[in-house]
Parts: sequence; C-alpha cells; structure tokens
Amino acid sequence: MSTSVYDSYRPPEPARGRRRRGGDRPADRQPRDGAGRRGGSEGNREMSMVPEAEFTSYYGRPVVKPAPWGDDVAAYLFLGGVAGGSGLLALGGQLTGRDALRRNARLGALGAVVVGGVALVRDLGRPERFLNMLRTFKVTSPMSVGSWILSAFGAGIGVAAASEVDRMTGSRLPLGPLRRVLRAVEAPAGVEAAVFAGPLAAYTAVLLADTATPTWNDARHELPFVFVSSAALASGGLAMITTPVAEAGPARIFALLGIAGDIASVRTMKARMDPVAAEPLQQGAPGVMLDWSERLVLAGVAGTLLAGRSRTVAVLTGTALLTASALTRFATLHAGIASAKDPRYTIEPQKRRLAARRAAGITDDAITTVG
Repeated sequence: MSTSVYDSYRPPEPARGRRRRGGDRPADRQPRDGAGRRGGSEGNREMSMVPEAEFTSYYGRPVVKPAPWGDDVAAYLFLGGVAGGSGLLALGGQLTGRDALRRNARLGALGAVVVGGVALVRDLGRPERFLNMLRTFKVTSPMSVGSWILSAFGAGIGVAAASEVDRMTGSRLPLGPLRRVLRAVEAPAGVEAAVFAGPLAAYTAVLLADTATPTWNDARHELPFVFVSSAALASGGLAMITTPVAEAGPARIFALLGIAGDIASVRTMKARMDPVAAEPLQQGAPGVMLDWSERLVLAGVAGTLLAGRSRTVAVLTGTALLTASALTRFATLHAGIASAKDPRYTIEPQKRRLAARRAAGITDDAITTVG
C-alpha cells in the first residue's frame, strides 16, 4: 500500500463490522412500509443519517498559502513611505527657498531608501535577486514596476543628497571636476525624485492587494490611500523633528493632510470590507497596533497645530506620527498573513459574494454555475 506525507493529517477511519445476514439487517436495510417509513420498533421515528456539516479545508491546510514575509518587509513598507513623502517635501523646500527643509528632507529620504533597501535585500536573501527583477519591465507585475520605481527614485534622491553632503562639508569631497556637474544636475534630480515619490509610497499597497491573501485583497480599493496618507504624516513628522520650526511650516501642513487622509481612509476601509475579512485587522496583535496608531494620529492633530510654537512639541509630535505610520504598516502585514492561515477568511467571504451575485440575478456566468 502506498503512503503519503499527508497521511498524518487524515482522521482515523471508523471501525468496520462484518456484514450482517438474514434478519439481522441494520436499520438502513430494514424494509419500508407503504408510507415509506422504516420497519421495526424505530419505524415511526426519523433519524438523520448525515452528520451536521462542519467547515474545514482539505486535511485542515490553509486554502491560500501565506506570504513568507516577516518584519523586514514591514520595515520596508514603512521606510518606503517615509522616503516617498520626504522626496515631495524636499521638492517643496527646493521650490520655496527653504534650504534647511530641502536638505533635511533629501537626507531623510536617502536614509530611508538605503535602510529600506537593506531590509528588502535581507528578506530576499541575496542582493542579486533584486538585480534580477530589473532585467525586465512588466507592467502587469507590481513587483517589477515597484523595483523600477525604487531604483529611479533612489538615483534621483541620491544625486540630490550627495550635493547636500558636499555642501555641508564645505566642498571637501574629492569630486574634482564632477562637482560642477553635480551642482548642475542637483535641481533636476530633485524634481525627478519627486516624480517617483508618490508611486513609491503607493506601489507597496498595490503589491499586497494584488495577492490572493483575503484581508489584503478585500482592502484593495482603500489600501493605497491608507499607505499614501500614512507616508505623508510620517514624512511630515520626520521633517518636524529635523527641521527648525521657522522652516517646517510645509511639513506641518503635509502632516495634517496625511492625518486627515489616514483617519478617513482607514475607517472607510474597515467599513467597506467584508466583516470576516476585516477581523484580522481588529483582533490580536494587528488590532492592538492599529488601535494605538489611531490614538497617536489623533494626538498628532493637536500636536501639529501647536508645533509651530515649540520645538519640543514638534519633536514629540513628529515621533508620534512616525510611530503611528510604522504601526499601520506592521499591522497590515501581519493581519494579511494571519488571514491566509485560517481557511475561514477565504471561504466565508467567497460564499457571501456568490450569494450576492445570485441574488442580483447573475446566474449564468462561470462563477455562479460552478458546482
């Protein structure tokens, strides 16, 4: 008899007795009377021959394979948002003549890209895997598009930040004749980085929602807005920490816009999601993280309004907003992985969607006619 690695998951089979003969036939073999009832002393009593259905998956295994991602990916999701928002703030400082804001935002964006890239490569296991994703450009693949967005943004912000570092050191970097070239391309590089800043903050949400993971997929319409808003409040918070109060006005406005967008998009996302698919976002560690994120964001409203008067308030508020953004990204990642591990989060929303299509009169397509 052949065996399989899945035999350990198979429930034990019930004991089988010998086949009875003659008058010892079991109740399901007893002759029926004219009314169709079974004979014997139990003839007038209806007995259920099928046990009550209890939902389970094949051998109790997950229906959807959970993504093999850990905190390295969650850190990359957070830092990518910080980098994207900081790239936009750097352009704002460049266009309005706020040198401190421009410098700090550029350096913050470069630092976030570098650390986030290290986290991404660490999750991939080998650096060449990231380079392999740049061999082709596939519009239908968020991973492929995102790799090119990250590379383009990194190139632009790298050139702009290098010019800032050279200026901070009193032009002591050994650049030689390249210094003149660097100064000439500094402004265009800052604009180029800002062009890819928004897509960098949003593409990770599309990457998650494009999977079959129940919670991520069900939140696909609102998740990009959540990530972009989170990126705005995080980068605004970072600029409030690093930039003097007198020049951080655009950062405070940016943070307030991010706060408003975050509150509205998160609540809308939870309200529109299937109640079962939204459960992982509301319970366990992800639920606790999102609750604290909302508290910190609400506290950031008052702090941002008062940050223009006090450097201490600005630093505390910026720290709170950065923490809130990080909690949102970590909670989203872990909630999605938890939803993939439990078959209930896959099957129950599917059944409700199928029932809704049939109730709407859609009964002749490939979805409603299966089975």
